[in-house]
Amino acid sequence: MKPSLSSRKTSAMTLVEAIVTITIVFILVICACLPLLKDKAKFMSCRNTLKASECAFWIWAGDNKDKFPMELSTNSGGAKEPLLEGKLSEVFLVVSNELCTPRILVCPADIRTSVTNWSQFNNRHLSYFIGIDATYNTNFADASMSRILFGDRNLTNKNITDKNILQLTPGQAAGWTSELHNNRGNVCRANGEVLKLNNSQLDMALQTTDLATNRLVIP
Repeated sequence: MKPSLSSRKTSAMTLVEAIVTITIVFILVICACLPLLKDKAKFMSCRNTLKASECAFWIWAGDNKDKFPMELSTNSGGAKEPLLEGKLSEVFLVVSNELCTPRILVCPADIRTSVTNWSQFNNRHLSYFIGIDATYNTNFADASMSRILFGDRNLTNKNITDKNILQLTPGQAAGWTSELHNNRGNVCRANGEVLKLNNSQLDMALQTTDLATNRLVIP
């Protein structure tokens, strides 16, 4: 007696069905990862801006008595006085020839608008703070080279002066807000090192600056 063949259809996927399923899963994975990739891209763009700004400041210092703009009075071509008044845009204006365009000074993660003309540039078109006490020094072994030069503006200890000067001491409660980079931020030291920091890492960085108080001007 011959065995009868079953009339039921096999439950195995066809090649077309398998390809469609794999494609759908791949698209879902890409969609899930896309926000993370965008955040990473913004962080990297921000990091590159800090690197470019640091290079601009070093070039400017090389032509100006080995001093950063915040180390020199306006009488000597610097921007020390405007910075102490909270006008940190004046510092970037001093080095504008080395930066070419103010457009890069707004982080991609920031809602602030950028401008392409330096004549329109002010604190509202800026995403980065400046360290008042950062100094130019070609001796990388010097402790002053660990001082903070720039960083993302979403930094606070809820105690900013009327001149927008934020004073941070090691061990003091301070950290990043959620305004940029999801409670994290980039910081550039005077030696050109750019650090991606969370709140606890920020506190550790402040402890290595050789300063009892770190004075930062927030835009």
